[in-house]
Amino acid sequence: MPQSENCASAQADAATTNTIQHQCDVLIIGSGAAGLSLALKLADYCNVIVLSKSDRNEGATRYAQGGIAAVFDEADSIQAHVEDTLDAGAGLCDEAVVRFTAERGKACMQWLINFGMPFDTETDENGDTRYHLTREGGHSHRRILHAADATGQAVQLTLNEAASQHPNIHLFERYNAIDLIMDKNDPKLCIGAYVWSRNNEHVEVISCRFAAMASGGASKVYQYTSNPDVSSGDGIALAWRAGCRVANMEFNQFHPTCLYHPEAGNFLITEALRGEGAFLCHADGTRFMHKFDERADLAPRDIVARAIDFEMKRLGADCMYLDISHKPADFIVKHFPNIYRKCRSLGIDITRQPIPVVPAAHYSCGGVVTDLNAQTDLHNVYAIGEVAYTGLHGANRMASNSLLECIVFAHSAAEHIQQRLNEVSPPCEIAPWDESRVTNSDEEVIIQHNWHELRLFMWDYVGIVRTNKRLERAFRRIQLLEQEIDEYYANFRISNNLLELRNLVTVAELIVRCAIARKESRGLHYNLDYPNMAENAGPTVLPPRVKPITEAGSLATG
Repeated sequence: MPQSENCASAQADAATTNTIQHQCDVLIIGSGAAGLSLALKLADYCNVIVLSKSDRNEGATRYAQGGIAAVFDEADSIQAHVEDTLDAGAGLCDEAVVRFTAERGKACMQWLINFGMPFDTETDENGDTRYHLTREGGHSHRRILHAADATGQAVQLTLNEAASQHPNIHLFERYNAIDLIMDKNDPKLCIGAYVWSRNNEHVEVISCRFAAMASGGASKVYQYTSNPDVSSGDGIALAWRAGCRVANMEFNQFHPTCLYHPEAGNFLITEALRGEGAFLCHADGTRFMHKFDERADLAPRDIVARAIDFEMKRLGADCMYLDISHKPADFIVKHFPNIYRKCRSLGIDITRQPIPVVPAAHYSCGGVVTDLNAQTDLHNVYAIGEVAYTGLHGANRMASNSLLECIVFAHSAAEHIQQRLNEVSPPCEIAPWDESRVTNSDEEVIIQHNWHELRLFMWDYVGIVRTNKRLERAFRRIQLLEQEIDEYYANFRISNNLLELRNLVTVAELIVRCAIARKESRGLHYNLDYPNMAENAGPTVLPPRVKPITEAGSLATG
């Protein structure tokens, strides 16, 4: 197959094909809080293309309910935020990164507010208006800025509105990134990406000076998840195939409280309910969290999720319950309007009765290894948000630090890219995608079968509680699936489901390899064969794929 060559020869190849070529200064893969924040910080200085796998409002940011942690209260402090985060991270947070993030939180929130972010306010005893701060599990103070119980949706709409008005931001909706393209003469230098348009079902080429992964996490690898359909680990898989290290993939956070109802889909019940006094209980109203942690219902998510899982298995129950009905009805409706409306639509009145809840895969604490500039192991490639491993979350993410991380590291990456804009050569044409060896698939059922099998055994074998035997079984199944998917990928034209399945099985392998390597239980990783924490532990870091993708596009070479 032809290779990603010098600009002159690549231009000649492209001239003889119908492949659509795009050029930009910065390519951002992902259109949530991380991607749009980076785009807005850079757009005054360069041209930006933002890829959105669905429409511009879809993604994990939109579904974040609780809020964003930042120190606004005079009774609070940066040091308290740092200590709470370190405690929740079970000894694996990078303290320098935690402090870096907490110190920049208020300024980044003010930047967001300046775009019109509608955080809730209240009037104090002196008649002055201030931001309403709520509290969530693991936090010692009220420090959660929020927009009712739909903070993520407000963030998404605010950033989208600003981005849509900037002439240097070009949003490509319904585009999948296939792979990053590395320079033939420098395998660590990214020169662009192959992307697949869902609109015309063709592969296109984007050449760029800088690329940023901001595509979110990988919780869709599990059968039950609070995440939207687009959360298939694309950025993690792309970066690892291109030559990046990944770390701490064993730490997948299971949100303790997702709504349990056959018609609920993946509806999340925010932790802020417990911050405002809701408690977990059995069907008969008996509380149980005090048996697992002295913080009871305000314990960190890993402890709460395991407690619910334990009680469900002990009792043979389908779910546990979250009760806030003891609070005034008008308080509940005012602070949690979306949850109230959703539950009422399903026949549950949360002002009078408890909410049935179960844990579900929610957040990837590991990801692509980055530094404080959000830079990866590759030249001119960045990773921001849930796709990245910064060291902020350690073995367990504290509530409402996720959107904070997105915006803080988007700002950090933007500053770093701005400083280097004049140092990096302009983008050039890239050899086109080659489909000469592939045909249309006549066996789509293979993709569907492998898709369901992967997500089911990951839930059963690599879920909230693990064992060596379960992990070994999962790894054997992953190896077989990888062979089948590679063969399918090499012979048939791509589709959205095939691209996502290819990335999900890669992410599943990385999760299981990290889980097998950790010979202890810590934070979100609980192995019955190693129930105790090791005295000395660090992050689990996996080396990059041996051979980065430097060949021109072909399903046979991916």
